[in-house]
Amino acid sequence: MKILISNDDGYLAPGLIALANALTSIAEIVVVAPDSNRSGSSNSLTLDRPLSVHRAENGFYFVNGTPSDCVHIALTGLLNFRPDLIVSGINQGQNMGDDTLYSGTVAAATEGFLFGIPAIAFSQVHKGWDELDAAAKVAQELVERRFDHLPQPYLLNVNIPNLPYHQLKPALATRLGKRHVSESVIKTQDPHGREIYWIGPAGAAKDASEGTDFHAISQGHVSITPLQIDVTHTTQLAALAKDLS
Repeated sequence: MKILISNDDGYLAPGLIALANALTSIAEIVVVAPDSNRSGSSNSLTLDRPLSVHRAENGFYFVNGTPSDCVHIALTGLLNFRPDLIVSGINQGQNMGDDTLYSGTVAAATEGFLFGIPAIAFSQVHKGWDELDAAAKVAQELVERRFDHLPQPYLLNVNIPNLPYHQLKPALATRLGKRHVSESVIKTQDPHGREIYWIGPAGAAKDASEGTDFHAISQGHVSITPLQIDVTHTTQLAALAKDLS
C-alpha cells in the first residue's frame, strides 16, 4: 500500500511525525505537509502566488501553502505514483461537528477524496499531544482495517480521546454533532495602539446526543464519521422550484 500523509499543524508537528512512524511499518509513505501551522485554513487553495516545495532532512516534503495545496501539488505534479490512501493528521485538537467546515486537517483528506482516493483525517480530542502514541496506534489499526464495505472512495473523520491505549473504548460510527455559536472575538491592540481582533474559541456543543461524535468521545470511544461533499439542501429543492415557477 502507498499512502500520502499531510496535516495542517506543519511538517514539524509531533502528530504528523507519530502518524508517519506508525504507518511506515505497514505501507510505503510520502509526507507532503505545510511549512507552518495552517489550522483553520479549510479547503483553500493558494491562487495568488507560486508555491515552493522543499525536502527536510527526514525526507518529508514541505510546502509554503495550505493543506489542500500540499495534497493537490502531490497528486498533480510531485509524485510519480497514485497513492492508495490519503491520511491527514494527527491533528492537535478535535475536529468534530461544525469544526469540519474550517479544519485544514479534514481539508487535506477531502482534497484526496476529490481526486477519487480514499481518505482519512485523524485528530486528538484535546491539545497538548498527551497519549499521542495511543492515537498513532489507533490510526495504524484503522488504516489496516481498509473499510472494504464502504463505497469507494470514502472520506472518514476520526477523533481519538487523549487516553492510554488500554483505556480507549471501541470505535463507533457517528454523525456530526452541532456547536453553539463561537465565542466573541478577542479585541486588543497591537504595539502601535491599533485595534486588532483574535477569533475567539469554538462554542460549546449544542447537539451532543447519542450517536454524535461529541457523545462518543465523551464516553471514551474513538469516533468515526463518514463525510460527503454534496451540500445540496435537497429538502428545499421542491419549495425553491415553486418560488421560481
